[in-house]
Amino acid sequence: MATEDELDRAFLALADPVRRTIVARLSRGSATVNELADLFPISKQAVSKHIQVLEQAGLVTRSRDAQRRPVHLAPERLEALTAWIDRYRLVREAQYRSLDALLGSSDPGAPPHHAPPDKEHPS
Repeated sequence: MATEDELDRAFLALADPVRRTIVARLSRGSATVNELADLFPISKQAVSKHIQVLEQAGLVTRSRDAQRRPVHLAPERLEALTAWIDRYRLVREAQYRSLDALLGSSDPGAPPHHAPPDKEHPS
């Protein structure tokens, strides 16, 4: 499980649309900074800074392959974020299932809870 600080860094890193696009691209496979820079109308240096933020958040890693320095997605960190989100999603789904069961067990002849009861109008 990720610590609060790790979660903060990861979610802050993913708050930027450029960094989310980089993560989405890396989900299809590794890429160099130049390949990633081709996706954006910003400088290669700006893309490098975005990659550094993702790297500090533990969302990407870099390796050396001869002259190339490919950037790779770190799926284990994304799995930790997903696990954190799922913990709250599952609680909420259980609450909705309980509500559905409660509403489903009410008198089938009764009007739905959201509809106002019929009132007779005086003549």
